[in-house]
Amino acid sequence: MRPRHLASTAALALLTVLSPLARGADSAPAHHTFAIGTNDFLLDGRRLQIRCGEIHAARVPSQYWRNRLQMAKAMGLNTVCAYLFWNQIEPRQGEFDWSAQADAAQFCRIAQEEGLWVILRPGPYSCAEWEMGGLPWWLLKDDDIQLRTRDPRYMDPAKKYLREVGRVLGPLQITRGGPILMVQVENEYGFYGKDAQYMGDLREALKEAGFDVPLFDCDPPYHLKDGYRSDLFPVVNFGSDPAASFKALREILPQGPLMCGEFYPGWFDTWGAPHHLGNTPRYLADLQYMLEHGESFSIYMAHGGTTFGLWSGADRPFKPDTSSYDYDAPISEPGWPTEKFFKTRDLFAKYLLPGETIPDPPQTNPVITIAPTDVTECAPVFANLPAAIDDAQPRTMEKYDQGHGCILYRTRIPKGPSTILEAAAIHDFGFVYVDGKRVGVMDRRNSNFKVGVPPRDADATLDILVEAMGRVNFGQEANDRKGIHGPVKMGGEELTGWQIFPLPLDGKMLGNLKYGPPQNRRPRLLARFGEHRNSGRHLFRFASVGQRCGLGQWSLPRSLLEHRSHTDSLHARLLAPFRRKPNCDLRFDRPGKAGHRRPGPSDP
Repeated sequence: MRPRHLASTAALALLTVLSPLARGADSAPAHHTFAIGTNDFLLDGRRLQIRCGEIHAARVPSQYWRNRLQMAKAMGLNTVCAYLFWNQIEPRQGEFDWSAQADAAQFCRIAQEEGLWVILRPGPYSCAEWEMGGLPWWLLKDDDIQLRTRDPRYMDPAKKYLREVGRVLGPLQITRGGPILMVQVENEYGFYGKDAQYMGDLREALKEAGFDVPLFDCDPPYHLKDGYRSDLFPVVNFGSDPAASFKALREILPQGPLMCGEFYPGWFDTWGAPHHLGNTPRYLADLQYMLEHGESFSIYMAHGGTTFGLWSGADRPFKPDTSSYDYDAPISEPGWPTEKFFKTRDLFAKYLLPGETIPDPPQTNPVITIAPTDVTECAPVFANLPAAIDDAQPRTMEKYDQGHGCILYRTRIPKGPSTILEAAAIHDFGFVYVDGKRVGVMDRRNSNFKVGVPPRDADATLDILVEAMGRVNFGQEANDRKGIHGPVKMGGEELTGWQIFPLPLDGKMLGNLKYGPPQNRRPRLLARFGEHRNSGRHLFRFASVGQRCGLGQWSLPRSLLEHRSHTDSLHARLLAPFRRKPNCDLRFDRPGKAGHRRPGPSDP
């Protein structure tokens, strides 16, 4: 592809701006200017080297936002990068919710108060090991929808979402006195497609939504030319070898500042695999290279935090991501400074711009110890079924207007000898019961969709309880419909005449559960521990396959996990916030299915 000069783009226009406020200051902010210059980013006409780090508001309890942003500032960052997740903001079509963890405007305001600029990444696709990459599940109600394309069934709701983002966050752009310097269009689209017009349509949608700051896109070095547009400022993502990556970027950006949009200090974790640890010496050497050569960067992640509730995604082909999003980041999952934090801070201190200083880290939040606790009550699945939906054949949960959780499929089977039950596919785990007794599990990780059914002396009830993990968040596989993919056959004959029981595990459902004494070998939706009471929040997922025993910010103690064998619980919801001690790792020995995955930080 012939290189095209960026000088003709609107991204080089000089912008009149307001600076972030000093922490706690009540005085009016001073006026500043910001521009993408010929060689550098410019603030007040002076060179600005962007030292950025990614923090996701959704992965940090809102009560801790200020603490984490203070930590970022104390590490030596001058900018924070923030994803938005469309499916969190618009959980049902046309219903927008910016409250609590989704209050991105408040997150940006706090960043400004702490002296940090903001780079906004609103999607509509984000990836980030988040459920379906941030795309809302309700898009999958259309059987043949083409995600991340100009298909109107995708593009029309995406544009409406971006207009809503502009309404809420447009006033916080630097051009209007806020901290937002730049806004990203889509995310690593080159991994997915090559349609430059699609990227242009999203660019126009953001401009129509009121964004007048520079718009940019990011890709790894080997996909920079896929979907490239000269009216979007390009940045490159990598985990090592900045010289080679920036050389590739110069092929499409002959002039202008160089920036790494995602620089990886570690990597994410999937259930059944060891915790990823980054190569700290190489990380520091690559950071130093960029600092010495005047190149800007964003550390992904500066602080990873925790993926609460059912928002964890899955790597392809199907390797569910853990609730922990520690990422081996410089700021650990519970928000504590690590050795990597202090080494990064010391390195940054040598390359500060004129007038910059690095504050001391804030005081570490206190933690408490939770004593061992007994399971006292459980909510049996079969005693908490909603009204049935009758259907001739089983379909995926999206067809029943359900996005997450579990779903029970029930039918009657005749008496007969032992036989084989099989489905075309199960997304993701199918627990099979005959007259209430579990006879096997179908497991998407190893494409095991067959279960042996024992002999029956009389007609029996067949139940398939499907647990949906997070949808794949990367690549074409994000088109990930949950539940049973039919047909379902027994002994080679298709089973028909089903009852469907949606179990979304949302607040309304969990708040109305009926409890009873714990029972072995029976499916449970929820367990109560000792004297703890419901908080109304589904905080996380755990299973007998995984890497961590709990969460760093609101944690399940090891003693509670040890009760899982007694409750056979599919999910657990904390009844009060817990914290865990550091290094509380718990490993298991059932890895997911191997296959093509998202490229890692050191992949070529």
